[in-house]
Amino acid sequence: MGRKYEDIDPSLREFCRTPRQERIFDLLVEHGTCTKVAEIEGVHLSGIARTITQILERAAKQGRAPGHFNDGVAPGYTMGKVTIQRGPGGVERVWERQSPEDDTRRQELEAAYAALADDLPRLSPLRVPRHTLAELCNVYTLTDCHIGMLAWRKEGGEDWDLKIAERTLTGAFQAMVSASPDAKTCIIAQLGDFLHYDGLVPVTPTSGHILDADGRFGKMVEVAIRVLRAVIDEALAKHERVILVPAEGNHDMASSVWLRKMFKALYELEPRLEVIDSELPYYAYQHGETAIFWHHSHLKRLDQLPLMMAAQFPEIWGSTRRRFAHTGDKHHTEEKEHSGIVVMQHPTLAARDAYASRHGWHALRRATSITYHTRYGEVARNTVCPEMLEAPCAA
Repeated sequence: MGRKYEDIDPSLREFCRTPRQERIFDLLVEHGTCTKVAEIEGVHLSGIARTITQILERAAKQGRAPGHFNDGVAPGYTMGKVTIQRGPGGVERVWERQSPEDDTRRQELEAAYAALADDLPRLSPLRVPRHTLAELCNVYTLTDCHIGMLAWRKEGGEDWDLKIAERTLTGAFQAMVSASPDAKTCIIAQLGDFLHYDGLVPVTPTSGHILDADGRFGKMVEVAIRVLRAVIDEALAKHERVILVPAEGNHDMASSVWLRKMFKALYELEPRLEVIDSELPYYAYQHGETAIFWHHSHLKRLDQLPLMMAAQFPEIWGSTRRRFAHTGDKHHTEEKEHSGIVVMQHPTLAARDAYASRHGWHALRRATSITYHTRYGEVARNTVCPEMLEAPCAA
């Protein structure tokens, strides 16, 4: 990270994406080392080096990597096929094929999202509510929301698009908050697949299956941010302490990264909000003698979770008497008590898409808030379904 850049090409400045990147690049051109730039900016050296690496990698992907195509590998690339042309005098020409490093793309995304969060405006703290009950914790679960999905009622029975998703998710959350007790602490358990797809192309991240999508990726991101902000602000108005669990799902593996990085930065000045920023897709919280665990369930089956959580969080497991694990992924309800823990799979509020409809999968659409006591575990439960939001007497 102390590498010198006296010979960095100033024309690469066009690959900066933010004013901050431009400032760091200009300082590097002027002073020649990341160490000097870090001293001027008063930040850690690793942040400066990461920013320069992002600029160089972006330039390389556009075919601009001075000093690398003939005597090295461009940043973010690996050497692939090499073609050699031999003649009477030996090697006459060499063609190198360099390709992006698939193994580092996720790390690149995480670094980019972290840099994006650095430039976000921070929101001012909201007023603290009065008369909350310290021994209670409300867990509001929203899972498999699939913002950005397009469903047609002629196929699946109900419609689903960006507008319907925003209206349904915010309305359901408000109804759950209204029906739940005035607990001091609440947890917003967003258990993954918050977004329907994970990039500019509407396909699943791992298998590449084509998905039915409503609108552009940018529109989906805007709705997702609005929904999550509305949900957090609603929770802060009722509860003294709010904890956000932005879980990874199999549909939004990369987007879950920018969601947690962005909202951690966005509410940085709000001391009453905590974002669980876990690099692993397993999450836990201890509420007195009650333990609460979460996982989307795309990597571990329900029957594997008890032992998995005990091994992953041994301190919390060993210091509690009542334990509960929550998952999503399958879009329907399943609840079973194992030795020492109750595992609950939550349903979705989203409508069925064409894929689910054609396979004949049916499930009741609903969301549930559960109230936990520090000593007694679960003490209350409230359920909301989309039809309640349309009824004249909706909560």
